[in-house]
Amino acid sequence: MKTDFALNGKVIIVTGATGVLGEAFINGIAAAGGIVGVLGRNEKVANERAELIVKNGGEAIALIADVTIESDLIKARDLVLSKYGKIDGLVNAAGGNIPEAVIQSDQDIFKLNMDALQKVMNLNLFGTLLPTQIFGEVIKNSDGVGSIVNISSVATEQAITKVLGYSLAKSAIDSYTKWFSVELAKRYGDKIRMNSIVPGFFLTEQNRTLLTNPDGSLTERGNLIIANTPYKRFGNPDELIGALIWLLSDASKFATGSKVTIDGGFTIFSGV
Repeated sequence: MKTDFALNGKVIIVTGATGVLGEAFINGIAAAGGIVGVLGRNEKVANERAELIVKNGGEAIALIADVTIESDLIKARDLVLSKYGKIDGLVNAAGGNIPEAVIQSDQDIFKLNMDALQKVMNLNLFGTLLPTQIFGEVIKNSDGVGSIVNISSVATEQAITKVLGYSLAKSAIDSYTKWFSVELAKRYGDKIRMNSIVPGFFLTEQNRTLLTNPDGSLTERGNLIIANTPYKRFGNPDELIGALIWLLSDASKFATGSKVTIDGGFTIFSGV
């Protein structure tokens, strides 16, 4: 039975593919029949994950690149084109926070670490814009219908303490997703679209120390998040795959500029 949700033969680049969420993304794409570009800075992990996909019967290629360095991305693009001749989709999953940019409750908010905040902005915002420039240009020239998926955050919906730089960057990505999707449509019709996923709280390497103690128990912040999540748990990375496959596949051809929220009800719960 033919299904529009299949990604058979589609070449999809996933940035941040060596991270926790990125791992779920590449495995989900491979399971749906897609050819995965496993892009990240960690060469060892990128190679291991690409090799595992191939071992399990899929097709993948490791792409070692920093999403903030244009020359890295160009090399990755050329490698993909030399092997597959096309790119059909892009998932901008690279991002996160850094310890120096976390603002503690006893910190003077008029003496913020501007260098750290700029690094977070650069990683999350321009680490989304730059891959879109490099890979998106190829996607628009493909024979089929292309899709770009950005990763937003619940931090754009509500003020979440400590993560100012991350919140600013993700809010900018929301604006970028809307703006760029409109411009894509005006220029190329329905040939290439851009949407975003809004994850709630998932344990990643960047937030694990904020949400859990070394023994695995929840920190005060972790408990507050669970208390304000109707599902009373963190998300499982695999629970993002369904929305991602829909947005990358032809099943979402009329969706552009949209945000798909997957947060266990966090952003809609008043706490009462």
